[in-house]
Amino acid sequence: MLDGVSAYADFIARRTQSLGGDGFDPLFVPSGLFDFQIYLLEWAQHMGRCAILADCGLGKTVIQLSWAQNIVEHDNARVLVLTPLAVSPQTVQEGEKFGIECTRSRDATNLPRSGIVVTNYERLENFDPSDFAAVVCDESSILKSFAGVRRQQITDFMRKVRYRLLCTATAAPNDYDELGTSSEALGHLGYVDMLGRFFVANDGRGAAAKRGWGKELKFRLKGHAEDPFWRWVSGWACAVRKPSDLGFDDVGFVLPPLTEQEHLLSVADVRPPPGHLFEIEAVGFHEQGEAVRRTLRERCEAVSRLVNGTGKPALVWCNLNLEGDLLEEMIPGSVQVSGSDADVVKEERLMAFADGKIRVLVTKPRIGAWGLNFQRCSHVVVMPTHSFEAYYQGIRRCWRYGQEHPVQVDIVGTWGLSQVMKNLRRKATQADEMFDRLVSIGREARLGQRH
Repeated sequence: MLDGVSAYADFIARRTQSLGGDGFDPLFVPSGLFDFQIYLLEWAQHMGRCAILADCGLGKTVIQLSWAQNIVEHDNARVLVLTPLAVSPQTVQEGEKFGIECTRSRDATNLPRSGIVVTNYERLENFDPSDFAAVVCDESSILKSFAGVRRQQITDFMRKVRYRLLCTATAAPNDYDELGTSSEALGHLGYVDMLGRFFVANDGRGAAAKRGWGKELKFRLKGHAEDPFWRWVSGWACAVRKPSDLGFDDVGFVLPPLTEQEHLLSVADVRPPPGHLFEIEAVGFHEQGEAVRRTLRERCEAVSRLVNGTGKPALVWCNLNLEGDLLEEMIPGSVQVSGSDADVVKEERLMAFADGKIRVLVTKPRIGAWGLNFQRCSHVVVMPTHSFEAYYQGIRRCWRYGQEHPVQVDIVGTWGLSQVMKNLRRKATQADEMFDRLVSIGREARLGQRH
């Protein structure tokens, strides 16, 4: 049996796609970078086509702009940086701090002969990949929130460009679909080939499933493929949550205290579901959806009490249009960013909150939970869903390196919706375990390269 395991490991090693560098040594390193940021820049520049999975506040923006500037100087060419909505102006501002010139463009007119061009994902259809030598996808985990057509458009665009960089603070690197499509977009192993090499149809067995990983996925890792899979991922992606993950000092990168407090409305606080005398625990999406709609006003009232009582800046995450409308009505001085708003209006309001011109921002995670810096705010109120990434990203807009105050997170729900929080806590544990695994395997790989 051991001989079979060794043979399988050798087979994987032989078949693993060569991920040697397709780039070059940096020509430009801006002053003011931390040592771990220089390391990430040099690694990504040498790779040419890779992903940086770095936590919020570790400086992904300056790293990706420095990477782009090196290609501008090396190839005398243009680089396109794609960002979520409202992140483009923050990207340009960050470039100015480090002497990196960026040009914002909505429609690909008046492009510079060479240089960095910044636009939103939603504007990509206006651009031609032949005009660029490189493309950066900022907060690339947002791609899975797009419709399939938009996602495919981005992947096809990247395939036609030589240099490619994905940057994200992915909460849980266990989304196999995302890892497969990321690898394919970077020009490494294709998604279907990845499944064939490392996975079988999920039948609830396997080491990952026993630890609670991948129970909800269509595929599971083959019995002997778990370590080879994560070694393969670490060949084109570098994961880091703090500088010490890469062997550097964490001084200056210690997060302030975080307090997460659940506020579950009791049975007596809400109307019971039809046909019942008391509130019951909602099981399944249908019952949970009914409970969300039925308790909408009560939950919004609880949120407004939490926000109105402080008088301080607050970031409120909701999920339904009705929730957003009611919260805006109940919270004096609040401003809602809705899906029905024009993109320019969304951007203006998100930036106004970031600049301190709005005390309370009410919006949905899919609109504003990726890429934005809201360190001026230390109070987050969440109406949770089963999406751990939306929850994680929503909190990390405020609880990030550079935050100077303890962060308070208030989670508002009902006793009947308690399964949602149980699910989020389970996913949080899985995320930590799997990210630690990727960091550990990446560290081993780097040590091996040094020897």
